[in-house]
Amino acid sequence: MPLRLFNTLTKTKEDFAPIDPKKVRMYVCGPTVYDFAHIGNARPAIVFDLLYRLLRHEYGAEHVTYVRNITDVDDKINARAAECGISIRELTENTARIYLEDVTALGCLLPNVMPRATEHISEMLEIINRLQSAQLAYASTTAEDTERQHLHVLFDVGKKADYGRLSRRSLDELIAGARVEVAPYKNNPMDFVLWKPSNPDEPGWDSRFGRGRPGWHIECSAMAKKYLGETFDIHGGGVDLMFPHHENEIAQSEGAHGVPLANVWMHNGFLQVEGEKMSKSLGNFFTIRELLADWPGEVLRYQMLKTHYRQPINWTRKSSEEAAVELDHFRVKTLGSDLGHGEVLPAVIDALSDDLNVPKAIAELHAFMAYPTDYKTAANIRKSFEFLGINLDAVDVKAIAERQFGPIDEAEINRAIEARKAARAAKNFAESDRIRDELLAKGIVLKDGPQGTTWEVRR
Repeated sequence: MPLRLFNTLTKTKEDFAPIDPKKVRMYVCGPTVYDFAHIGNARPAIVFDLLYRLLRHEYGAEHVTYVRNITDVDDKINARAAECGISIRELTENTARIYLEDVTALGCLLPNVMPRATEHISEMLEIINRLQSAQLAYASTTAEDTERQHLHVLFDVGKKADYGRLSRRSLDELIAGARVEVAPYKNNPMDFVLWKPSNPDEPGWDSRFGRGRPGWHIECSAMAKKYLGETFDIHGGGVDLMFPHHENEIAQSEGAHGVPLANVWMHNGFLQVEGEKMSKSLGNFFTIRELLADWPGEVLRYQMLKTHYRQPINWTRKSSEEAAVELDHFRVKTLGSDLGHGEVLPAVIDALSDDLNVPKAIAELHAFMAYPTDYKTAANIRKSFEFLGINLDAVDVKAIAERQFGPIDEAEINRAIEARKAARAAKNFAESDRIRDELLAKGIVLKDGPQGTTWEVRR
C-alpha cells in the first residue's frame, strides 16, 4: 500500500508524495545539549528513526537524507556550564556524545547529517538580513544595548498574516494562551528574537547588529535550508515544539524565501511517567542513560513503539516489564532462525505504511506467532523486528534480571520453594511470607497452582 502520513499542517492523513523520489528529505529537531537527555527526548528520536527506516525501504537508502540538528548555543547551556565550572565547549561536546551514545543504544541509526548550530551562524545571519529587507524583522535596543551599540533583532509577528496556521490558532488566541516574554525591546509581546546581544562572558559572534548570538528558532531554519533546501518533504519533532518553535520556523523561513518550509509536518505525542508529567520534584524524572542501566535499549524502544506515535504515552515500570517479557517470548519462539534467510513480513510494512501504525504491525507479528512457526516464518519474524530496530537476541529476561539483581541460582530458588512449602505445612505463614518476599526482592515471583509452585523472573 502507498505510504500515508498524518500531516499536522492539514490535520489529515495524506498519501506521501516526495518532491523528488530520488531525493527524499527529512528534518527533525534534535537536542539542546546542556544535560543528559530524558526519556521524553527518546520518543522523537525513535519515532523518526523508524520513519527513516521506512523511507529507506520505500525509496532506497541512497535517495533519503535525514538531518537531525544539535543546538549547542543556548542560555541553558551557558548556565549549566557555569554551574559545572567547565567551558561551554567541553559541556556541549560531552553532552552531544552522550546523547548520540544513548539514542544509538535505543536502536537509532545515524542521521545523514547532524549539524551544530554554532557552525551555521553565517547562514542564520543571511536569513535575518533577508527578513529585515522584507520588513518582517526589526532591530531594537535597550538603554544598556545602546551604550554597547548592540541590537536585538526580532521577527514582527503582526506582519505575517497566516501566523498560527500550524497550530490552527489565531494571533489573539496564541497571545491569550502563550507564555511570552514581555520585554522593552519588543514592539509586540509575541515578536520573537532572531538575534540578541551577548555579554563579554557569553558566546558571541560579530555581526552588523553588534556582537551577539542567535535566537533558538532561527537555528533550525538555517540548518534545514543549507542541507535540504528552501522547501523539503518532512519536518518532524515533538508536539511540544509545535508552538512556538515550529510556528516560528515557518514564519521566518517562509518570510525569507517566499515558499513553504516543509510539505509534511509530523509530531509525536507527549510522554508521562507513571501517569504524571515528568518532573524532578515528583521523583519521576528519568534520563535515557539511567534507564539503559536497567533495561536493554531494545526493551525501551519496543515499549515506546507499542503506543502509536501521535498518541500520548504513559511510561511505567510495569510497561517496561511487560515489553521485556513480550520480546523474550518472540526471542525464544524464533531461536535458531537465520536472519540472512528472512524477509520483512509484508503485513508489517503495510501497517507501518499507514502512518507508522506500529501497534498494528505488532498485532500482525503476534498473529504469526499464534500458530506453530516453521523455520522461514521464524526468520521472517526476526527480520521484521530487525526492521523495527530491535535485536531479539539482546532481550533475555533472565539475563536482564541477573544484571539488576545479581546471578540467579536456580538450585537456591528451588530450596527456598521447598522451605516455604514446609513452613506453610507447619502453618508458619510469617516464615512463608518472608521467603516469598525475599525472592521477590531478587526479582523472582512465585506462582502457586494446582500442580505446585512455579517461579518466573520479573524485574
